[in-house]
Amino acid sequence: MTTFLKGHGTQNDFVIIPDAENGIELSAAAVATLCDRRAGIGADGVLHVVRSAAHPEARAMAAEAEWFMDYRNGDGSIAEMCGNGVRVFARYLQRAGHVGEGDVAVATRGGVKHVHIDKEGLITVGMGKAELPSGDVTVSVGERTWPATNVNMGNPHAVAFVEDLAHAGTLYDAPPFAPASAYPQGVNVEFVVDRGPRHVAMRVHERGSGETRSCGTGACAVAVAAARRDGLDPAVTGAPVTYEIDLPGGRLTITERPDGEIEMTGPAEIVAEGVLDAEWFASLSAPATEQADQPGETVNL
Repeated sequence: MTTFLKGHGTQNDFVIIPDAENGIELSAAAVATLCDRRAGIGADGVLHVVRSAAHPEARAMAAEAEWFMDYRNGDGSIAEMCGNGVRVFARYLQRAGHVGEGDVAVATRGGVKHVHIDKEGLITVGMGKAELPSGDVTVSVGERTWPATNVNMGNPHAVAFVEDLAHAGTLYDAPPFAPASAYPQGVNVEFVVDRGPRHVAMRVHERGSGETRSCGTGACAVAVAAARRDGLDPAVTGAPVTYEIDLPGGRLTITERPDGEIEMTGPAEIVAEGVLDAEWFASLSAPATEQADQPGETVNL
């Protein structure tokens, strides 16, 4: 029996697969089907919940973080990090009784992330430091082209300031960018408009998922890009800088500290829990069928 939960952070939604001992090896095809909004459960991505000591990519982090967020994009591809996903992951750990209010460390492919769950239900994630690679970058939609700020938050982002969010188009397909060498493995593209002092709104095309209602690492990238555009750099001034970021799914608060650490604060909710139909789940990868009910063995799905 394989259980799942459904959760979201500012409407960036996830299928959660608890698998403490890493007995389920999710194939890209299985993840894509789970995330399909017609043929599956529907989500922007999958949060595979594994003990760090049980996963080869996370064992080195096990002493610092008990749990590993094995995150997959909606198309099945593996991602380094997902900011909204970390908040939902922490909310799941709290719901399951693995952690309580206060501080918790979560291992990700982007390193160990430090999370705080407050009494009001908001979750703050230490997102690490932003890198701003040098070189000019542009993004395009139709006949429009904009300069973009290259920001890396453990995953790549191109942040473009535009006059109207409608100029981003449908965002069904990944917006073209140049030069191709800037993002050899693709990029998350954010389109941003001003709403007021240290207050912006954005839309995002997430690499591997299409347009999503929210993107945590994208909101962090936008805050950093907006601060530099506005002539603000906490490392220079010694004062933290906070931006409110409006996304289609809600609002995130992003603070960049003088030491470069970026903190993201926002809500996270678990909305459903259920059991995957065994026959359907096994059919996602035929070779796994005979192994699915054998404890302690890896199930290839």
